[in-house]
Amino acid sequence: MVLAPFLHAAEPTSPIQLTEMTSQSGIRFVHTDGSSGRRYIVETVSAGLATFDYDGDGKIDILFLNGSALPGSPTSPASAPARNALYRNEGGWKFNDVTEAAGLKDSDYHLGVCIGDYDNDGDADIYFNNFGPNRLYRNQGNGTFVDATKEAGVAVGNHVGAGACFLDIDGDGDLDLFVANYVDFTVEKNQTRLVNGHPAYVGPMIYSPTPSVLFRNNGNGTFTDISRESGIASRPGTGMGVVCADYDGDGDTDIIVGNDAMANFVWRNDGKGHFEEIGMLTGLAYDANGIGQGTMGVECADMNNDGRLDFYMTAYQKQWAILYQNAGGGFFDDVTHRTGAGTSTFNQVEWGVGLVDFDNDSHRDIYIACGHLHDNIQLWDDTARYEAANILLRNTGVGKFVDVSAQSGSGMAMSKSSRGAAFDDLDNDGDIDVVVLNSRSQPTLLRNDSPRKNHWIGVRLRGTKSNRDGIGANVRVISGSQTFVDEVHSGRGYQSHYGMHPHFGLGNRTRVDRIEVRWVGGGTNVMLNPPVDRLVEITESTR
Repeated sequence: MVLAPFLHAAEPTSPIQLTEMTSQSGIRFVHTDGSSGRRYIVETVSAGLATFDYDGDGKIDILFLNGSALPGSPTSPASAPARNALYRNEGGWKFNDVTEAAGLKDSDYHLGVCIGDYDNDGDADIYFNNFGPNRLYRNQGNGTFVDATKEAGVAVGNHVGAGACFLDIDGDGDLDLFVANYVDFTVEKNQTRLVNGHPAYVGPMIYSPTPSVLFRNNGNGTFTDISRESGIASRPGTGMGVVCADYDGDGDTDIIVGNDAMANFVWRNDGKGHFEEIGMLTGLAYDANGIGQGTMGVECADMNNDGRLDFYMTAYQKQWAILYQNAGGGFFDDVTHRTGAGTSTFNQVEWGVGLVDFDNDSHRDIYIACGHLHDNIQLWDDTARYEAANILLRNTGVGKFVDVSAQSGSGMAMSKSSRGAAFDDLDNDGDIDVVVLNSRSQPTLLRNDSPRKNHWIGVRLRGTKSNRDGIGANVRVISGSQTFVDEVHSGRGYQSHYGMHPHFGLGNRTRVDRIEVRWVGGGTNVMLNPPVDRLVEITESTR
């Protein structure tokens, strides 16, 4: 028997080890999608999460998004409304719920989130993309947030939200805001269907695709909706995951939108904040067979260390998650089967995704959050389950990925119906940990316990002329003949936010010759001979 080229035998042992830490963390959050048996489509897409340092103490905190009761949901007069949960990192894998003290106590139906210092005052602000009006919270710099939605003018209308990103569309140093929408659904429009006599959720095309929204930052704490004049409103879609990145290397930030059950969008930026949708031209719109996927999560990184950003997109059951390799010149090739990057994904519904070098061997691995959207799928498909194990594919460094999920520790043994996933160094020990939001359940925290035999370097940016966090900046780490590349992103994966400080595994390299930072809007900084095995800070030159 000849195996298909995308199938690889799992290794007996794995250099990546992830340990489940949820129970001892102090995190008691439980997600709700507000389900009532009426099968509203919004239940299936809830929700993302964010990892970021909200109080500037040098430790990464966690923000879990939540749904809320929908019509028909069982409620009790004594029960408190569902809400998000902000957990402050106290160190030592202990987290404290500070949601109410921080002023984040609304009970909106939250779906997507992004973080960015939109007013350049040095604090991380939060934007929620909701089912219903969206919400912007301004960080007051004292551990609390204030609702700035109305004064900023970024509420959007009554809609089903998806991913969102802060980005600088024109290099003026102010963060603008891209907001993806899913479908034109309201409770009054709800439809259901039967599969072999069993109730089921309908797909997105039962409802109409909707245009995304682009807000320009006016530089005074307010935004202007420029969706029409920018070109963004010209193409309605079924947006889910979003990442903003300079896919063609021309120095400005473009927008890549994963659409459900239709072609993905690539909004190419002309550098002045006008966008043209060219997904089909780039090769990112469809898979290698010209078929549109049920794209969920969208992530990018340099997966083969050739100096160009590649893209990975998760998808629906009976479809492969896709690795698009950057061929240069703004074009991409579907290399999923050649590389094994879709191994074990075909019979799963995949959501959150991270392209992360877990063992710091200088090759980025793939973590995929899985879980079906039908809670009764086994009634008509005995090959699928609502709760599923997540997938970890190790990058061998020779153009192949292998499934090491079963050999990578207790953290990979759990089965949940996962949605958003986030990846950050939660304990400041030099490797990347994992947080997963699970539908209708507690989240999952995974500590990276991979043997520390390799070196690493992290980069934190401080913009002066550019936006404060350097969002959109291109970071190159040069060690001998090898160059590693990444960018700073706000909003990524499945409706989530993580990884504001680019992290580079160096393998056995003990020296970095220099770090080059190309800031959005022009200008380059170089740091020579930075120390390894630590997070270094680079401040934009004012010259």
